[in-house]
Amino acid sequence: MTAIPSPPQLRTASWWFFLITGICWIAIAWIVLRFTVTSVAAIAVLAGVVILAAAVVEAAHAFTAPSWRWLHGVLAVLFLITGVVALLNPGSTFFWLSAFIGWYLLFKGAADIVLAFLTKEENDAWWLLLIVGIIELGFGFWAAGRFERSAYLLIVYVAVIALTHGVTDIVAAFRLRRLAD
Repeated sequence: MTAIPSPPQLRTASWWFFLITGICWIAIAWIVLRFTVTSVAAIAVLAGVVILAAAVVEAAHAFTAPSWRWLHGVLAVLFLITGVVALLNPGSTFFWLSAFIGWYLLFKGAADIVLAFLTKEENDAWWLLLIVGIIELGFGFWAAGRFERSAYLLIVYVAVIALTHGVTDIVAAFRLRRLAD
């Protein structure tokens, strides 16, 4: 009979998984930064996969949440439909994501600026949130008016997220490997 590994053994035994995912994330960042038809499709496919993952999470919440189960179920269905459409029609998905990114940064920047001032008493790093909000607002104004700018910002945004995720996974892999030794 095989012994079931304990959580620490399981974490240290899977260090290679994080190494592989980190390398894959860096490869995705490289593909996205090349800005070809492949990168447009890669961004749309990544968005579709993330939206489908959100559908799975919402479906799980629909069965396990103590309240508002119906809302989680509706969100799961909407995310499922959106994810499938994103995977089946990557060109249109890229267009809508590009249009959305500038406006998202406008609203997010404004919200972060307001939140920085509202939490000034409790948050010693309120000024950092203020700076981030101003930068987001600036990028939002820069990108919201023109599709080309929004598309460029979306590509850079996705590439930076993929690159940081890859580096984080690789660092985590080597930390887990060190724990195993």
